[in-house]
Amino acid sequence: MNHQSISFQQAAWKRLRKNKGAVFGLVVICLALLVAVFAYFIAPDPSPYANRIILEIGGSKPGYSQTFIKVKKELDVPETGFFKRLMYGREDRYYHVPINSYTELQDSIVVQKFIDEGVSERQAYHRKDLAEEPITRQTFYVGTDKYGRDILSRLIVGTRVSLSVGMITVIISLSIGLALGSLAGYFRGRTDNFVMWFINVIWSIPTLLLVFAITLALGKGFWQVFIAVGLTMWVSVARLVRGQVLAARELEYVEATRALGYSHMRTIVKHIWPNIMGPVMVIAASNFASAIVIEAGLSFLGVGVQPPQPSWGLMIKENYNFIITQNPMLALAPGFAIMLLVLAFNLLGNGLRDALNVRGRI
Repeated sequence: MNHQSISFQQAAWKRLRKNKGAVFGLVVICLALLVAVFAYFIAPDPSPYANRIILEIGGSKPGYSQTFIKVKKELDVPETGFFKRLMYGREDRYYHVPINSYTELQDSIVVQKFIDEGVSERQAYHRKDLAEEPITRQTFYVGTDKYGRDILSRLIVGTRVSLSVGMITVIISLSIGLALGSLAGYFRGRTDNFVMWFINVIWSIPTLLLVFAITLALGKGFWQVFIAVGLTMWVSVARLVRGQVLAARELEYVEATRALGYSHMRTIVKHIWPNIMGPVMVIAASNFASAIVIEAGLSFLGVGVQPPQPSWGLMIKENYNFIITQNPMLALAPGFAIMLLVLAFNLLGNGLRDALNVRGRI
């Protein structure tokens, strides 16, 4: 039995590798995971939430370059350890002041501070108030938002929100869906009737309306979005699992477990679940994609992730008015990111469906 399951997995993996769309989706998801984990080491702006505000350069176009002078903050910023930086970023130790030009003197640097296009102001800074290497030049490859924050850095850090919402949503929806679907399909009768009634009640409420209600009950915020989206997406899992368990409970190996006197729980968990995981994995990939879109929609409407934490939906909300003005990339970049990640999960889901041969399996 173990040999058969290993050979089936190997055959499924071989079929999956032949599917170019699924491989592309898998590569994109793996890259997104790496970006999410090491976001603060990759992002040009490693400050918490990539929230370095430089109002003078707000709304800059992609490829914009600016020279800065780094001025020490009044209060000393403590050193940040590796794990703290990995999780929360590193607090800026210097103010980044945009400049047009500078002149180095013995103990000071005189600069023309950039205020606006064609407007500058002469300022002098003592060297003890500056960084060791005070002058730096930065290129904003995707531009800056209206607050002068680097869009690329916020896109990179925002990957965490989308993947976290998807992952927590899938865990919640699979936990509830597997439990209720298995109970309904295995015990049938009154249990099945009650679970199906509950599923139909939840199913009849529009997803976005239910998410709104849960979000308003729990409050706005990061974790509340996870729970709200997860609690609305278990229904499709439960329906699928119920159907699979109904079919599986009539098969010989389940009859054998009953004859051997195994408990219902052991039969469901150790014998039925491993044999219905193919279809469940496919719907999990689909739910992951749906969760990313719902989270982006909630953040766009202002009831999801709250500023200054970067979320792709929130970035579209903050910058969508630029679409019809001079700089559409500010809103299009997070839109493309959402589209690419959702496409990757859908391609992987389709590839899994073909590789696991869901229809012919049970």
